[in-house]
Amino acid sequence: MARILIVDDSPTEMYKLTAMLEKHGHQVLKAENGADGVALARQEKPDAVLMDIVMPGLNGFQATRQLTKDADTSHIPVIIVTTKDQETDKVWGKRQGARDYLTKPIEEDTLIKTLNTVLAG
Repeated sequence: MARILIVDDSPTEMYKLTAMLEKHGHQVLKAENGADGVALARQEKPDAVLMDIVMPGLNGFQATRQLTKDADTSHIPVIIVTTKDQETDKVWGKRQGARDYLTKPIEEDTLIKTLNTVLAG
């Protein structure tokens, strides 16, 4: 299956997302902040990235923008997964290059369906 990079500073969310993805046969890579997420994505070239927004240092919007504007990583779809559920946040996330925007708490079937859609192109 696919290699998915999770970028989230919450150990609880990281655990939940990892469990859902591994249950469906995906390999999981992890980063605890935006800067590490960008570096790991450049190094490992995952099939997709699940990106939190609120993190110390480089936030998810900034990290998403870096990944989607960089020629080496622009092909990697980024799905924002966050508690920020305002319409302005969703619009801004898409403007940064995110392929989709999901709000926590996230249902497993929603996550997998969205992931399958972006992986299919």
